[in-house]
This record gives sequence, structure tokens and C-alpha cells, in this order.
Amino acid sequence: MNTQKVAVVTGASQGIGAALAEAYRKLGYAVVANSRSITPSGDAGILTVPGDIADPAVGARVIEQALARFGRVDALVNNAGVFVAKPFTDYTGADFEQITGVNLRGFFEVTQRAIAAMLENGGGHVVNVTTSLTDHANSAVPSALASLTKGGLNSVTKSLAIEYAGRGIRVNAVSPGIIRTPMHPAGTHDALAGLHPVGRMGDVSDIVDAIVYLEGAPFVTGEILHVDGGQSAGH
Repeated sequence: MNTQKVAVVTGASQGIGAALAEAYRKLGYAVVANSRSITPSGDAGILTVPGDIADPAVGARVIEQALARFGRVDALVNNAGVFVAKPFTDYTGADFEQITGVNLRGFFEVTQRAIAAMLENGGGHVVNVTTSLTDHANSAVPSALASLTKGGLNSVTKSLAIEYAGRGIRVNAVSPGIIRTPMHPAGTHDALAGLHPVGRMGDVSDIVDAIVYLEGAPFVTGEILHVDGGQSAGH
């Protein structure tokens, strides 16, 4: 039986997800990396599985391929997410389908199968990447569908943590502020920095370090760890 631990990371082609794949490799894990556009890795310890996580078949395929290649799943980071800031009445049916498809349906399919694999293995760890906008709505960033979906992930984090606490599976969330990634053009950075009490945007390493901490914290479960420059505390 393979004793090397295995981490699954969604949204892994750039930004936080790509850095997470690297961080788990440094921890000695094999990594299964998924995104719509991900390309094969030269690292034999990384299996890439392309596909849109909103497609129910993709979540199943990611875990099936993880088990076929590495024989186990020890960690899952639900990092894939869609964020669209619009006035509530401007959201379209297509927006709703896209955002709920990735943020909720994608979470459901891959996590259900990952937890089933973790139960076979005697334990594991799930981390959901959410957003601090669920705790502090901001009139400058109308984002009802982010709150609807990521707020659901915060709630299900606690629900699953309690459901599986006695069976060796921990479930936590990391709730970021606005992170400097390719999603945000450089020209917007000063304005975005001002949305955080500490006066700066977050770095990818801030989120990765939080997830690595949770990975090594066996007494922490059901936690929503805010990595948001103080946003959730006030402004």
C-alpha cells in the first residue's frame, strides 16, 4: 500500500492553487491538480486532471484518477471558485449557473468522493477557500452570489467537521480578503489595498501558509480562518 500522502487541489493552474500544489509537494505529498486549462506536469509526483469542476463528472474523475494513480486521498483543497461582483438585479441566469456550478456543485461532487476515500483510509483533511465578504458585506463590492455560495461553504465546513469529527476527518475553511493574483489587474491594486484595515492586499503566500498551518493542526476542525487583513473584524 502507498504510504505517501496525497493532496487534491482544484483551481490549480495559477495563483493560489498553483502555489498550493507546490507547497504540498514540499510537505512530501503527491498532488492531484485540477483546473479547466491545466497542462501535464514534468513532476512524477503531480497528476494533472483537466476539466471544469462545475461539470459533475469532473469531480468524480479527479478522485477516481487520484485513487488509480496514488491509491489514496489524504487532503482536499477546494480552491476553485468564481467571483462576479454585480448589482443583485443585474445577475443573469447564466451567472447563477456558472457561480453555483463551480462554488457549490463542484464542491459537492469532489468533496463527497474525497471524503468517501478518506473514510477508507482512516482519515483526512478538507479545506474550503471562501471569502471574507460573507462576514462583512461591502457597498463598494456588491457580491450577493459570492455570499450565497461561499457563505454556504462556511456553513458546510462546520457541519462536515462535526459529522466526521469522530472518524478522523477534519474540515476547515480559509476566508481570504483580496489577494494579489492574476485575477486583479495591477491598476486596481491601490484601490483594493484600501479595502483592508492593514492597508494592503494579501499575497498568495498568506493563504498558502494558512492552509499549510491547518494541514499540520490536528486539534483544529470546523474553523473558518480569516486571512483578510482585518476585514472581518471591522473597517
